Amino acid sequence: MAVNASVEYDYPPLPSYTLTPRPPLLAPIPDNVLALILPIVAYWGLSMVYHLIDIYDLFPQYRLHTPAEVLKRNKVSRWDVVRDVILQQVIQTLAGMSVSYFDVEYIGREEYDIAVWARRLRFAQKAIPRLLAVFGVDALGLSRSLSQNGHAILAGVLAGGQYPGVTRSFVLDSGIEAVVPAFTSWELSMASFIYWCFIPAVQFTVGVFIVDTWQYFLHRAMHLNRWLYVTFHSRHHRLYVPYAFGALYNHPVEGFLLDTAGAGIAFLATRMTNRQSMWFFTCSTIKTVDDHCGYAFPWDPLQHFTHNNAAYHDIHHQSWGIKTNFSQPFFTFWDRLFNTQWEGDVKLRYERSREAAQKKLDQDASSAAASSSEENSYEGPVMSTDAPADSNARARLRRKTVTLSPHVDGLKGVNHGVTSSVLQA
Repeated sequence: MAVNASVEYDYPPLPSYTLTPRPPLLAPIPDNVLALILPIVAYWGLSMVYHLIDIYDLFPQYRLHTPAEVLKRNKVSRWDVVRDVILQQVIQTLAGMSVSYFDVEYIGREEYDIAVWARRLRFAQKAIPRLLAVFGVDALGLSRSLSQNGHAILAGVLAGGQYPGVTRSFVLDSGIEAVVPAFTSWELSMASFIYWCFIPAVQFTVGVFIVDTWQYFLHRAMHLNRWLYVTFHSRHHRLYVPYAFGALYNHPVEGFLLDTAGAGIAFLATRMTNRQSMWFFTCSTIKTVDDHCGYAFPWDPLQHFTHNNAAYHDIHHQSWGIKTNFSQPFFTFWDRLFNTQWEGDVKLRYERSREAAQKKLDQDASSAAASSSEENSYEGPVMSTDAPADSNARARLRRKTVTLSPHVDGLKGVNHGVTSSVLQA
């Protein structure tokens, strides 16, 4: 049986808690495994959206490059890109599972942690009377006046966190029931905001900073050091015309160091939970895909949230911009700080690349047509005395033309003139 007693407490006591394992968000998949799966799903899901846009030529006015450039300027096939991206994602998954295999998260102390922040707020209020005294304000006198006018909470804040009427019953370890100070509603609300919103936002922001910093300096090093570039990073630059699912087309060693290690260090350094890492890894992946999509959409929020977007990163993939725009995937502050940001107009450079690619494509088409004509002219004299055979030869030529046309005319698209606003640096 509890006994009433009066016990002196400077601060409200902290609640007790019992830890239990956190149930998975999507049973039966553990949260740490789901955090590794979601970025892969996001990568291929978003990439296929852009791939369909490419296939059906849905928004040619927003393309950074024409289909002719994709065909003639890139030095690697799409199947090779898919193979290497899958290999990198397998390595990422294995590395992530090795780090988080024994990472079991527990819940049950959320109320305790919120109370800790509420106590910190109560402690911080003690400095208010001294701070106001510096400016000649009588905080205690003002507090008494506010209390008499019914503003008890504001009066308590000015008095340094003194709330005489805010108490609650508390059972001590000895079984005695005591009346102790309690937290006010505003303290608990503010502490809840700090715990559930502010701290995760800070962790995410610091994680972004770590990833941007890691990738900028390592990426820049791979361009400044010839051995690193030739051995590893040059593979990624076989894509002079980037497209969405080529975002993670890298040498496996580079993919591990640049992407896997960078994101992993950000996750561990900021002490994110598995569910926070789901957001962090997935958002990083979506941003990377969007930066390689090859389109400058005016309605894409990711392309306007920062200056680091598809148009910005595409400059880095061009032979004339390869020593600039190293920042990825989020912000460009390192490029600005170290003066490695591309300066100047790019419209004429893009137009020359587009015209050169189209010229090569037209030359290939002319060569193919000439080859077909030569074959037909060879068969003609032999079969000129036989009208049906001559008809068969003409039919074969028509079939060759039909076979060729999807690879030539079909790549020209409806209108691939890139607008000036898209091509501004």
